[in-house]
Amino acid sequence: MPFLRALTPAAVLPHVPTRHDETPGGLLTMSVFANLVDGLADLLQPLFGAGAAAAAIVLITALVRLLVHPLSRAAARGQRARAALQPRIAELRRRHAEDPRRLQQAVLDLHAREKVSPLSGVLPGLCQLPAFFLLYHLFSSPTVGGHPNRLLTHHLFAAPLGGRWTDALAGGGPFGAAGLVYAGVFAVVAAIAAYGFRRTRRAMADQDAGLPGAVTKAMPFLSFFTLVTVAVVPLAAALYVVTSTAWSAAERAVLYR
Repeated sequence: MPFLRALTPAAVLPHVPTRHDETPGGLLTMSVFANLVDGLADLLQPLFGAGAAAAAIVLITALVRLLVHPLSRAAARGQRARAALQPRIAELRRRHAEDPRRLQQAVLDLHAREKVSPLSGVLPGLCQLPAFFLLYHLFSSPTVGGHPNRLLTHHLFAAPLGGRWTDALAGGGPFGAAGLVYAGVFAVVAAIAAYGFRRTRRAMADQDAGLPGAVTKAMPFLSFFTLVTVAVVPLAAALYVVTSTAWSAAERAVLYR
């Protein structure tokens, strides 16, 4: 499952102050993460200038994806194993066509016997959620550890990393300086989503997942929910989503050949 599907629920997070950083543990975590982003931005300053913080976020995303790559490989092996079980599942479906409950139990028993987990595909996305939410909270908080949040002064070209698309629209409209930055981000996300849409639709056609027809038709469109996420989260978190989604597309092209 691409990262964007795992992050889709984050798209409904409201733009309200958070109490996440008011607990001692939250203060420490936020401060450490802020220092990490700030330190990497300082290291990347000679190469990227004013965009060093944005480059640091991209680098952190790549590091997170490297850490969860073993889980992605395991998910790919799990999907191949599930694909190999499709003929046997089709036989179970034929045998228990009149009893959906027995069919469901028979499929679960088959997965258990073959040691195939239907949930293995969601683990890579779930393991990334802490980093995403840290970025979300970090670039939504005016203070970190009782001090002004310096990271909010950083930009990607004309768009502040702590800003949202609605801020860009209010500040200069869709064709203002910040609005054009978001237009570029949306273009990249749409291209990746279109690739994911075609790949998922082809995969759903190639194997019988046993899902209702409406669900099968709707699943490929989930790729485009990333556009919603990018539109409502701070630009820093949007960069994480875009980078991770691009990584997922490249990773799936290699692992699911």
